[in-house]
Order: sequence, then structure tokens, then C-alpha cells
Amino acid sequence: MRRAGGVALALALGAGALGGAAGAALGRRWILRDRVILVTGGSRGLGLAIARQLVRQGARVAICARDRDTLERARRELEQDGGVVLAVPCDVSDRAAVMAMVSQVSQQLGPIDALVNNAGTIVVGPVAAMTVDDFRKAMDTNFWGPLHATLAVLPQMRARRSGRIVNVASIGGKISVPHLLPYSASKFALVGLSEGLHAELRDEGILVSTICPGLMRTGSPRHAWFKGRHREEYAWFSVSDSLPGLSMAAERAARQVVQALRWGRAERVLSLPAKLGATVQALAPGATSELLALVDRWLPAAHEPTTLNATKGEASTSEWSPSWLTRLGDEAARRHNQMADTAR
Repeated sequence: MRRAGGVALALALGAGALGGAAGAALGRRWILRDRVILVTGGSRGLGLAIARQLVRQGARVAICARDRDTLERARRELEQDGGVVLAVPCDVSDRAAVMAMVSQVSQQLGPIDALVNNAGTIVVGPVAAMTVDDFRKAMDTNFWGPLHATLAVLPQMRARRSGRIVNVASIGGKISVPHLLPYSASKFALVGLSEGLHAELRDEGILVSTICPGLMRTGSPRHAWFKGRHREEYAWFSVSDSLPGLSMAAERAARQVVQALRWGRAERVLSLPAKLGATVQALAPGATSELLALVDRWLPAAHEPTTLNATKGEASTSEWSPSWLTRLGDEAARRHNQMADTAR
């Protein structure tokens, strides 16, 4: 009898804990309609896909990016879809520009309820071709950019004791991939910042989410930078970014990012390959590093002497890219405002 009573008590406590957790989770769920949400890097690629999802759910969306023409095309599209949209040109690596942009958004749309730090940059090539400036530029956009934006919106969120911040990092912030060292170093820094912010701000009513996508079909390789044997680097990078099974559609990734925002999730790793990679890295980091050393042997070696100049992806085409291997990525580029003649 005592054993049966103990089991019943344990079940009751367990059910109560689950019910409490479910209630707490339900209490965190946001209705996005009429929320003011700022998306950095929102003019194309994943950022634009996220903005589309937010507009469909009735949010009041601000997007920022450096290129005015691309930003204007994105604004027109989102407004045609019925969105309340503000587009502000801004380089997130410039703290003063970020402060001014956040002030403009707050004045024209209202206090910012949520921030999605999505703006990013990437340079691809062997470490022999990289300079200190390559690492500095990656940190300026991928780490300092999110930090500038976060510090700009925090005072108003703290005053209301409410807010959401989503940091779009990368699986490259958990696994350092060869030929992506400046990018990975900056994303590792962003993951550390984001996880620490979640721990410190939760009791103030501000929930911070860390998003680590794997490869995505956004069409972004054409705007990345390539060094060393830049045509070969562009070929492997753009092909990998296009293959089904290895990469995921930007639309699906955007839905998961918005879901994490709605529920205030602490972390989401996007795509099965990325989840497997993160799990293996966590369980056997040494073995993962050795495996990546083998992968590095298959990547293009640097010229001797190697050029230190970077070439944009769209100027690095070859017989391999674009080709039938990059078809899905090329289609994504047209859908996600990556090309000057993009039309819906």
C-alpha cells in the first residue's frame, strides 16, 4: 500500500510539473499581430523570408540593410502583401547609425517589441588567404552588429519589462568549419553573447533566442566573398548550399525562426544535418575536429603565393556554378531578392 501510495504521489507530482511547464510555456506565447518587430538584414535572403512571415501574422515590421535599392524592392513587396513596413538604410557595424535607426523605428512605428538580429557577412577561403581585416569585418557585422542593436533596444524593453530578441547565429557558431574561419569565429562569439543574454535578461521579462541554422537555400552565395582559388571556393560553397537533404529551404527556416520568437525559445538548431553535427561536436569535439581536418583536404588549397583580394560570388562563376547542381539555390536567389532583376 505504501509503495502504491508513493507511486501515485510521484505521478501526481510529475503531472503537476508537466502541467506547470505547459502553463508557463503557454504564458510565453506571443500573438504577433500589431507587434513592432525590427529585422536587421531584412532586405533579402533569410531576413526577407522572416519579414514575410511576420507581415502575414499582422506584425508591424521594420527592416534595415545597407543597400538602398535592395531594401526598397523588399519594402515594396512587403507592402504589396498588406504589411505595415518601414525600411531604414543602416550599416549595423556602425553604432551611431544603429542608434539613429532604432530611434526612427520607435518614433514611426512605436516601441520595439522584438528584435531579430539577422544581418551577416561571410568570406570563404583558406586561412592562408585571410587577413586580420577579414576577421575584423566579420566581427563588426556578425558580432558587434547584433550587440549594437541589442543595446539600442534594451532600455525600452527593460522599461516595459517585456521584449524578445532573436539572434540568428549559425551551426558555424558551434562547429568551426574549414575555409570559414572569420565567419565561424564571429558566430561563436554571437552564440556566447546570446546565451549569456538569455540567462541575464529572462527575469526582466526579456526572452533571448539563439538560432543556429545549417545550410539554407537563400541564394546568398552570390553576395558572399571568396578568396584564394575563388571560383573553386564559390563552386563548393554554392553547390553545398543548394543540395536537397543537405540544405533547407529559406521559407521553412523562417517559419522556425518566427516560431522561436513567438514562444521565446532559448535555442533552435535548424535542419537535421546541423542538429546531428551539433550533437556529435558536443559529445566528441576532438573526433569532430579530426573529421573536419579530413574534409579540409578536399577543399581548394591556396595559390602560392595567394592573392589577398576578395572576389564576390557573382563574379566567381564557373562550369560548376551555376549549373544543374545549383538549380535550387538559383531559384531561391530569384525568390528572395538576391538578384537586381528580381520580380515576383
